[in-house]
Amino acid sequence: VKEVKQCIIILRSNGYFSFIFIAFSERKPCFLRMFSLYLHIYYEILRYSMIDINKIPSPCYVMEEKLLRNNLSLIKSVKERAGVNIILAFKAFALWKAFPIVREYIPFSTASSKFEAQLAFEEMGSPAHTYSPAYTEADFPLILRYSSHVTFNSLSQFHRFYPMVRADGNRVSCGLRINPEYSDVETDLYNPCAPGSRMGVTGDLLGDKLPEGIEGLHFHTLCESTSYDLERTLAEVERRFGRFLPHVKWLNMGGGHLMTRKGYDVEHLIALLKGFKERYPNLELIMEPGSAFAWQTGFLLTTVVDIVENHGIKTAIIDASFTCHMPDCLEMPYKPAIRFATDAVEGKPTYRIGGNSCLSGDYMGDWSFDKPLEIGDKLIFEDMIHYTIVKTNMFNGIPHPSLALWSKDDQLVMYRTFGYEDYKNRMD
Repeated sequence: VKEVKQCIIILRSNGYFSFIFIAFSERKPCFLRMFSLYLHIYYEILRYSMIDINKIPSPCYVMEEKLLRNNLSLIKSVKERAGVNIILAFKAFALWKAFPIVREYIPFSTASSKFEAQLAFEEMGSPAHTYSPAYTEADFPLILRYSSHVTFNSLSQFHRFYPMVRADGNRVSCGLRINPEYSDVETDLYNPCAPGSRMGVTGDLLGDKLPEGIEGLHFHTLCESTSYDLERTLAEVERRFGRFLPHVKWLNMGGGHLMTRKGYDVEHLIALLKGFKERYPNLELIMEPGSAFAWQTGFLLTTVVDIVENHGIKTAIIDASFTCHMPDCLEMPYKPAIRFATDAVEGKPTYRIGGNSCLSGDYMGDWSFDKPLEIGDKLIFEDMIHYTIVKTNMFNGIPHPSLALWSKDDQLVMYRTFGYEDYKNRMD
């Protein structure tokens, strides 16, 4: 590299590339940045070319093993370097046929219900760290069976179910969810600290001592957040609940730590966690991200099945549905990325994309394309593995997309296809 002044990369149609190097000059570092950028572009082109779209049924969620392993490697590195426990949140990603891959890096998980807890026990091979806004007498025996940690949302829930914990031999470690009344999350739907929130116990409801049997505290205030958001939250946790921290065994920092997103300051996160552990050496620190595990690890492949026009607005209808298969797009809302499409550009072929349910609002847009869409064209919605498959439904009897893995050996591995019986048996 020291002999390089600037670099011109020539991308050829056959996928290969060549370099032209000129003598090195420190006064022109922009050429090296361009070099890095072009390498990234080449990698993306190469990755796309290795996935044979024609082999994939439509519609289908496709997770890419190489990208999943990249995320898992980073998460494991943070876990080991910071000396904390990082566990997978099923609420975002519960594609259990991929758990053998996950277990190579991260062995534990967190659950929010008896079914998630059982899935952790059976498919992750370890008991769950379980939290739910409310347990019931019917469900709690199963929660106990499949959990190592149980967090209660309220003091009343703890007092109601702790006798069952004692009768079980105090086998699980009990915690209390706290509400620091602070969150950087701007979307109310995802803000657990909004005024009047049902999530967690506020500091004014606790005295100077926690109830006997509470061994840990749990907060969850983040959503696709940064390490700096966590830093501000920890300051509030210490301010409002610091009197308890020297006397408990663990502190669960919940989810929302999007450490695998490009630009996330991993080094700051590690330093922050290490500093907190130095102040409270008695604590096991637990983090339970969900989206970070599956962030940008796959896509939803769909097909254009019709194109309609109303007063100059063209809508391409696909064989999938936003409300059924990409519900967060409508709930948050946010506009997903479509491969090889852009935001609306005047003069270019531009379309809304419509889902195939009868819900009038089952559409989003607009996107522009380099050429007009045609019936049969494939549309690839990016980053559709987290908070999608776990939230899908069969409204209208719309067929559920298939589930697949594009393996590290560039093979399509079909996990599951769905049919009429799946729809019918939900109401059997």
